[in-house]
Amino acid sequence: MTQLTEKGSLIAGVLAAIGASACCVGPLVLLALGIGGSWVGSLTLLEPYRPVFIGLTLLFLGLSFRKLYLVPQVCTHGALCADPRARQRQRLTFWIITMLLLGLLATPWLVLLFY
Repeated sequence: MTQLTEKGSLIAGVLAAIGASACCVGPLVLLALGIGGSWVGSLTLLEPYRPVFIGLTLLFLGLSFRKLYLVPQVCTHGALCADPRARQRQRLTFWIITMLLLGLLATPWLVLLFY
C-alpha cells in the first residue's frame, strides 16, 4: 500500500502534464498519424485550463521530489522500501518522468520552431 501512495503524486503529475499538453500534443499526434484537415486546428478546448494543469504538474512533481529526497523514510527491516536499490530505482524513474513531463509542457513553445 505504501508503494502505491509513493507513486500517487508521480502518477498525478503525469496525468496533469498530459492534460496541460493535450491542446497542443493532440493535434500533432493526429497529424503524425496522417489524420488532418482544417478541423484539427480547432482542437483547443483545453487551452484555457493549461495554466491550471501546469500548476498541478509542478505541484505533484514537487511533492514527489519532497517524498524522495527531503522526508526521511521509515521502513521496517525486510520491507521493499528498506532496499537501497528500490529507492535508487524510484529516484531514477522520477527523473526520467520529470524530463518527459517538462518536454510535454514545453511542447507549445517547441512546436513554434517547426511551423
